[in-house]
Amino acid sequence: MEIKWTYQEQAPIKLKTFLKQKGLSRRLLATIRNDNGQVEVNGKSGRIVDKLYPNDQVWLRLPVEKNRKQSLAKSYVPLKIIYEDRDFLVIDKPARVATIPSRLHPVDSLVNRVAGYYDLRGYQGIIPHVATRLDRDTSGLVLFAKHRLAHALLDQQLRQHAIDKRYWALLTGSVTWTKLEVNQPIARLATSTMKRGVAADGKTALTDFEVIHCLGKATLCQVKLHTGRTHQIRVHSQYLGHPLVGDELYGGDIELPLQRQALHCQQLSFYHPFLEKQLRFVSELPADMQGYIEKTDKRGITSWLKQI
Repeated sequence: MEIKWTYQEQAPIKLKTFLKQKGLSRRLLATIRNDNGQVEVNGKSGRIVDKLYPNDQVWLRLPVEKNRKQSLAKSYVPLKIIYEDRDFLVIDKPARVATIPSRLHPVDSLVNRVAGYYDLRGYQGIIPHVATRLDRDTSGLVLFAKHRLAHALLDQQLRQHAIDKRYWALLTGSVTWTKLEVNQPIARLATSTMKRGVAADGKTALTDFEVIHCLGKATLCQVKLHTGRTHQIRVHSQYLGHPLVGDELYGGDIELPLQRQALHCQQLSFYHPFLEKQLRFVSELPADMQGYIEKTDKRGITSWLKQI
C-alpha cells in the first residue's frame, strides 16, 4: 500500500511536522518503519529531520499487514457494499451477524466476511480494520479502514466524536415529546455479563432522540449518539420507559415480523482525510422494520418511507 502527498505550501517544513499534520503520530511512524515500511522524499529515503520544499513528493509505503490472530477464518457470504475506495469500506450489515469474531460467532462475523471479500478480490497486504461496530441484531452501516493509517485517522475522529451516526429506532408505545436528550451514565449490571443499565457510577452516555412518526403502539425515532457505550440506545430507550420493539433483553416484546431489536444504523458521515472532504452514506430500512411499520402504520408514513 502506497500513499503519496505533494507539499504545496511555500515555506519549508520539517518532514516530521508534515507527517504529523497528515495524522502520523511518532508511535505509528515508528511501527510502520519497524515493520519494513518506508518514507521517501522525491524517491529517496526520508529522515524526519529533513526539510520539505514546494512541490516535494512524499511517499509513505505501508508494510504488509497480517492478522494478529492467524486463525481468522474467511467467510465468503456476499457483502452489501455501500462504498469502497483505496482507504475505506462502508458495508450495510444485516441483522443477526456479529461485527467481530467471538467465541459464539467465530467464523461468520462481518470481519470474517470482509476477510473473504479481500481474498476473492485478490487484495494483498491488507486486513480488515473495523472502525465502527453494531450489535449482532442491529442492522445498518459499518465503517472499515483498509490500512493502519486510515484506521488511526478514524480513531482520531472517534475520540473527537466527529463520526456522525444516526439510527432509526422503533420505541414501544407513544412518546410525549418531540425531541429529547438523555444524559445518563451506563454501566454493566453486576447480575449479568451482557446487560447494561443506567447507573450513577457508570460511564458518561449522551443520546438524542427525535420523533419521526407516531404509529400508535410504537414510535419511529431518529437517534444520534454522542458517545459510544455498549447497548447505549437500548439502555436509554428502556430508561425512558419505551424499550425498543423486539428487544427482549431490555423489556421490549417481540412483534412479528420483527424478531430482534428494532434498531438500524441509517446514516453514517465521516471526514475522508485523503480525499479531504466529508462523506455521507444512507441505508434503507431493512425489510423486517419496514414490514412492522406497514402492519402498524395508521397515519400514512409507509409511502413517505419509500421515497427516502
